[in-house]
Amino acid sequence: MGWRSVIITQHAKLSYSAHMMRVQTRDGINQIPIEDIDLLLISTTQAVISSALISELTHQNAKIIFTDLKNQPICETVGYYPNNRSLGLLEKQISWEDNQKQKLWTKIIRSKMTNQLNILKLRGIEYEDLEQEIDKLEIGDPTNREAVVAQKYFPRLFNKQNFSRRNSSAINAALDYGYSILLSIINKEIVSVGYLTQLGIHHHSNENQFNLGSDLMECFRPIVDYWVSGQKFNELTPDIKYGLVDMLNIELNYNGKTMLLRNIIPVYVRKCMNYLNKESDSMQIEVEFKNEVPSNAINGYV
Repeated sequence: MGWRSVIITQHAKLSYSAHMMRVQTRDGINQIPIEDIDLLLISTTQAVISSALISELTHQNAKIIFTDLKNQPICETVGYYPNNRSLGLLEKQISWEDNQKQKLWTKIIRSKMTNQLNILKLRGIEYEDLEQEIDKLEIGDPTNREAVVAQKYFPRLFNKQNFSRRNSSAINAALDYGYSILLSIINKEIVSVGYLTQLGIHHHSNENQFNLGSDLMECFRPIVDYWVSGQKFNELTPDIKYGLVDMLNIELNYNGKTMLLRNIIPVYVRKCMNYLNKESDSMQIEVEFKNEVPSNAINGYV
């Protein structure tokens, strides 16, 4: 299992040789062991990558994310045939009971909303009136308490009464960037345990091939919100992008244990699958900030 996040930010040629990723830039040649790489983010359209390298990284279950001309994540690699995918697993996924899916979705968004309120509390922002919305949460959230909280949460967090997640502000660009990284890592784990990302428990869009990833990532979204709300910036700079990728290495308290986010996600995804398959009777999702989310950028970029 890889542990390194690598970002390519300049004109480069990426190739594979002798179990190494070879990165050739104008400054020289760097080599990184394939088995060390967990995430390769190609944050430029001026890089060339060989099919051999894509194949080897995919075999190692590493995620490759490509960005567009605006340096926003635009697509990612998803392996076709994980070693443990079987007809039996797919039949289980297709047969997940609606009641079980609704119960898991409720646990996920309860955790999400709880952490949204915790962030407001940590930032010294009024949150008490939103607690009643969590108390109103029902199985499957038929009254959409999640949206009610979000409508009040974001303007308060970013101190802007007219803040909207629909505009093209620098804040939204940073949030979307962070969410994209998070979604990619969740997708990676879903595929690694043999399930399809297309079949969600709440999201059911025909245009979204990552419905399940979009569901499971919800409880971790506040981590991105917290980090972004602690920065001062007017545009999505490279340092902001590096910091958002580095969030995978923050320490959190997950169900009473201190773990890195990148290590929490595999455990969490597997527990979700067990719960949906009724191989587990309970599902605990407690994600708490251990310390202030660090603002430093990562060192593993080129």
